[in-house]
Amino acid sequence: MRRIRLQILKALADGTRLKIMGFLKDGEKNVGEIKPHVGTTQSNVSQHLRILKDAGIVDNRRKGKVVYYYIVNKKIFTLLDLLDTIVEENIKDMMK
Repeated sequence: MRRIRLQILKALADGTRLKIMGFLKDGEKNVGEIKPHVGTTQSNVSQHLRILKDAGIVDNRRKGKVVYYYIVNKKIFTLLDLLDTIVEENIKDMMK
């Protein structure tokens, strides 16, 4: 369990992966759709998706030749929202 938790946290510790997750929040997308949203190469998007998949955050399904990626468990966004709250509170405390 500890190893899996660490793998998830490491996967979340990247701006591009967070962008990809935000883009997938509304539903599944293929690499071609994700690429312009994050502004990087198809190869780079695929590498980030592999990391997210290895962490169990995203999964995929194939429809013909196209692979669609989706968020496995939407509760991951609750975690990110909680993290945002912590960051906001820390900033307020630092401003005092």
